[in-house]
Amino acid sequence: MKDAFSLIWLALIGLFRSRASLQVEILTLRHQLNVLRRKSPQRLTFTSIDRLGFAGLYRLAPGMLDALAIVKPETVIRWHRAGFRACWRWKSRPRGGRPKTPLEIRHLIREVSLANPLWGAPRIHGELLKLGIDVGQTTVAKYMARGRRPPSQGWKTFLHNHADGIASMDLFVVPTISFRLLYGLLILQHDRRQILRLGVTAHPTAEWISRQLTEAYGWKVEPRYIIRDRDAVYGDVFIRRLRAMGIRDRPTAGYSERAIGSIRRECLDHVVVFGERHQSHLLRSYTTYYSAARTHLSVNKDAPSPRTIHSAGRILPTPVLGGLHHLYERV
Repeated sequence: MKDAFSLIWLALIGLFRSRASLQVEILTLRHQLNVLRRKSPQRLTFTSIDRLGFAGLYRLAPGMLDALAIVKPETVIRWHRAGFRACWRWKSRPRGGRPKTPLEIRHLIREVSLANPLWGAPRIHGELLKLGIDVGQTTVAKYMARGRRPPSQGWKTFLHNHADGIASMDLFVVPTISFRLLYGLLILQHDRRQILRLGVTAHPTAEWISRQLTEAYGWKVEPRYIIRDRDAVYGDVFIRRLRAMGIRDRPTAGYSERAIGSIRRECLDHVVVFGERHQSHLLRSYTTYYSAARTHLSVNKDAPSPRTIHSAGRILPTPVLGGLHHLYERV
């Protein structure tokens, strides 16, 4: 920087000097330059100030390229073009950006993620949408608390066509505190992922499954198709009941594993089942939460029973299943 000021000072003084003295000084400087070039290394290093000085002189007087001796004229032209690009890059820089997320929303995202360690960013984002807080899912993922558990895996395949006329059913096993096995039966309606029935028994039979199916659709319109696996427990009694209700049977790979996985991860894996009555109580409580409060990706982050959006009021969390989950509402 000191050299640049000295150069500017000498240029100002040169305006008041005679032409003859300037020519003598130019010859003297060129001769010194020839002497120094003989002893200097092949490649010289230039600072940013040096490049700026050469580029500025080239802009003022392009004819100065003929007087260059220690640098190629093409190099000065390249420096000048680089400075031109940098200047316009600075002029066209963005003046603003994405608005910052308010501090209270960031704290709310963190509190929800800490209170519900089983929830991921999509679930928390769905809850915020129901509270009238319009933020992006990536913003939720950015500000939620980082847990030690790996992110839950998703399912890539699910039924798109004719979801309103399709239901699925499947059995799952639950161990009790006395090492007995209880069986749960899930009947799931596919249009809004609604649980129609969660039955519990210690001895599943075709008659019991038929009765559960009848009670699930007692006052509802029967589906056109029902999807189940090829378990031997579905006997002739069950097949005749399906035909009497006008339902077409489709034995294939089960499609209820996704909902059963949610039941296990969000409820059964975190409690010890004492018996059949206890498991029935747990599944009834979870069914209420699953249908009326829990947000789902497949229904545009709404609950199977649609929840209204409230934008005004104080946010109050309501514990569900003993605080394993929470329902967030405005009051």
